[in-house]
Amino acid sequence: MIGLDTNILVRYLTQDDPAQAEKATREIDQGAASGEVFFITNIVMCELVWVLESGYSLDKTEIVSALDKILRTKEFEFEDKDLLWQCLGEYREGSGDFSDHFIGRLGRKAGCSRTLTFDTKLKKSPLFRVL
Repeated sequence: MIGLDTNILVRYLTQDDPAQAEKATREIDQGAASGEVFFITNIVMCELVWVLESGYSLDKTEIVSALDKILRTKEFEFEDKDLLWQCLGEYREGSGDFSDHFIGRLGRKAGCSRTLTFDTKLKKSPLFRVL
């Protein structure tokens, strides 16, 4: 198994830097062809969403589509795939950032009844209580 950093995944998805995109694509494609599995951590997924939103100005629909494809890619293994699917669903349907939903889900997984926040976008989420 080989870990992937956010910048490798960004280049693989966006193909915006020809030299880096070619290297990332070659490594992933060759690895996949030989049966290699690539590990993606939870923080990489949160960083990926942030980069796609802020650096590439992708809208939520485009980001949800990209995450859905990543999570369905058999060559990718995740730190907590079930948790990521839950966060993706909440991000798709609700307000708040992907990382907000991730924070709430991690709290719930740790036994928290809710997570306190000042972020009013999360007032409808049962995972949060807005102060």
